[in-house]
Amino acid sequence: MAFDQIRGQSKAKRLLGRALAGSRLSHAYLFSGPTGVGKATMAAAVADILLCESQQGDRPCGVCPGCAKMLSGNHPDYIRITPQGAAIKIDQIRALKEALVFSPFENGYRVIVLEDVHTMRREAGNSLLKLLEEPPPNNIFILIGSSAEALLSTIVSRCQVVPFFSLPLADAAKVITSQCPELETENALMLAALADGCPGQALSLETEGLFEIYTRFVDRLRQPYPNEAVRVENALAFAGKISVLKEALPVLLRLFRLFFKEVMMVRAGGKNEQSCSPEVAAVRELWNLNQLSAKITAVDLAEKALTRNCNRGLVCEVLMLDLL
Repeated sequence: MAFDQIRGQSKAKRLLGRALAGSRLSHAYLFSGPTGVGKATMAAAVADILLCESQQGDRPCGVCPGCAKMLSGNHPDYIRITPQGAAIKIDQIRALKEALVFSPFENGYRVIVLEDVHTMRREAGNSLLKLLEEPPPNNIFILIGSSAEALLSTIVSRCQVVPFFSLPLADAAKVITSQCPELETENALMLAALADGCPGQALSLETEGLFEIYTRFVDRLRQPYPNEAVRVENALAFAGKISVLKEALPVLLRLFRLFFKEVMMVRAGGKNEQSCSPEVAAVRELWNLNQLSAKITAVDLAEKALTRNCNRGLVCEVLMLDLL
């Protein structure tokens, strides 16, 4: 992968491109920024370039033995460490130290990528620090974390920090649609906005079926029920489905709020009915402004309850009884 295949992150590409072109590489880099904005992709691109036997600037050749090994996932000089469970463990760092006793196999660089380094406990961090203080020759460390503040300051001081940022929504949406071509552009833009310009986060939300759940919710809003008991039963059943969501649940609540706010704007005359979404157009006559305000308040209360680690199942049941 070449740098020009990565969307956004012009500052990181410029900094790393100059270092690669001038052979002025630091022994350790810290890619720091929000989750899902391309840090791991950039690290893989740097590894592709460094382990290419015929690379020119910021572009691997794609055909040499080094590139072939990277494409197959079997390059002996590429080491990738990810958390075991919730964190990178001390045993993983010890195993890394043992591997680095030997020189790189291909007589070039060895690239070590450590993902989610902010999860490391202090003992693992201290063990890694010793490696960074006395790095073996021809080894390039790339640490990936959501925040430099979560790391030992001594580790940060041994690295060249490369900042990463959220992508413009249009760029984030293009990354999302490249991975999910069946997703409509409007929905991709909405996902990008909900994930604050972090396409990796947005894609993880989409894998949880976020928009399918949202569509089913809107369908239930306009669905006629024979009596109140059936309505309550359906609300509780839907609450059970959304309570098992992980990262997608807070985002789903934000979608609910946006939906009811848009309905309120149409009812109050602040938005033209022709410009509203089909979902809003289908239900705009169901509630008055007081009822819509109450529904938005119910979503706000549910969000606050989740941040206080209240029982997710109970929070979702109360919310769905209020909304449905």
